[in-house]
Amino acid sequence: MTQIHDLSATRMAAAVRTREVSPVELADHYLARIERLDEQVGAYVTVTAERAREEARGAEKAVLEAADPAELPPLHGVPVPIKDLNMVNGVRMTFGSAVYAELTGFADDHAVAKLAAAGTVLLGKTATPEFGLPCYTEGAVSPPARTPWDQARSAGGSSGGAAAAVASGLAPIAQGSDGGGSIRIPSSVCGLFGIKPTRGRISQGPVIPDLFGLSTNGPIARTVRDAALMLDVMSGHMPGDLYRAPQADGPFLAGADRAPGRLRIARSLQPPVPDVEVHPDCVAAYEDASALLEELGHEVVELPQVLGSDLVPHFATLWGVMATMTPVPEGSEDLLQPLTRWLRGYGEKTTAPQLFQAHAALQGALRAAFPVMDGFDAILHPTLAMPPVPVGYFHDQDPEENFRRQTQFTPFCAMYNISGQPAVNVPLHWNGEGLPIGVMLAGRLGGEGTLISLSAQLEEARPWIGRKPPVWTA
Repeated sequence: MTQIHDLSATRMAAAVRTREVSPVELADHYLARIERLDEQVGAYVTVTAERAREEARGAEKAVLEAADPAELPPLHGVPVPIKDLNMVNGVRMTFGSAVYAELTGFADDHAVAKLAAAGTVLLGKTATPEFGLPCYTEGAVSPPARTPWDQARSAGGSSGGAAAAVASGLAPIAQGSDGGGSIRIPSSVCGLFGIKPTRGRISQGPVIPDLFGLSTNGPIARTVRDAALMLDVMSGHMPGDLYRAPQADGPFLAGADRAPGRLRIARSLQPPVPDVEVHPDCVAAYEDASALLEELGHEVVELPQVLGSDLVPHFATLWGVMATMTPVPEGSEDLLQPLTRWLRGYGEKTTAPQLFQAHAALQGALRAAFPVMDGFDAILHPTLAMPPVPVGYFHDQDPEENFRRQTQFTPFCAMYNISGQPAVNVPLHWNGEGLPIGVMLAGRLGGEGTLISLSAQLEEARPWIGRKPPVWTA
């Protein structure tokens, strides 16, 4: 029997407009599942049940009063959670930190406002690690976020709560953000499709600065069409943004229904991080995806080495400085996680000339890399170098070992935050233990449409929507 949470977000929105299902039914269904099951997966840090029901009643009234329900906003009545790094006016906002355990949001992020204007109903705030710095979601303000495919293992991060929610049927889609892989990592370990858009596609404002251009908001979803629609909704340049993405070639949702044609796709198993051993399961997923792309008629060739391990220290410099950007009141430093204190210490020791030298070195490397990468329609990598890891695998180590393990776990993702190129996780493969193993496709700047068309073709050839973890039917 089909349950409400079996519906895709696009199907759900259509059912609301045709009055097959009401926004109140949707909100009640997801709130009941969250109350019953969230303790298992740690997806939410704050649930806005009262607000969700109030917004759902308003959405239902609008459907009943609409002269033409087809003209309602594209996600009208669809419940969507917001990551706890993004501010929602009047809602608790922790940044994943005990330092901000009692903060209430005083503005809506632009991405939040766009989702609200699209008709979404706020379910709550999803768990994130402190300041979004690690690639796992464990901290002091909420239980660890766990992948529903094996609840002893981490859901990844920093959008771990968002991915755990969608993969467990506790939300149809979720907003995430990605500064070094934070959408693609949890999408991989939770078996989901996630998009890190082109730099400047979605505004970071009005509160969060976009100084280095590493981080961006983006969608986490079960289907390519759902993610494409959500990307359409969140996209848009706002006054004061430092970056602007190239103009998209039409709506992204249309791209999901358009054949990609024959593409020239490069592939690489060599990450720009030294001494990484890619796990056989991740190699198998990569080789399987390569073979599938060739079966679908695409040209697949090897990618020359374009970015080397000499860039890793420069990225670490930027990451350490970014860790200092969230203010911590004097006397509250002892509330921070050990990794956060270590990264902030690293950032505080960085001089202004060192910071600019690191930024300049990254730009210089990209000037040499782009002419090579732009010769391809897409680039294939493993998303991660390892299958999902146990809860505590990173968090229980001293900060230096913690950080080393993170770089070994996710050596492919950050290069596309540095370059600003769009990249997606495609959930094509599950290993012998039943754990999802994603592959990553990156595109040219502004090339989300191509990635969406290609991913939709892969989804049609190798559907993953029928794969559901045990908690799905609970």
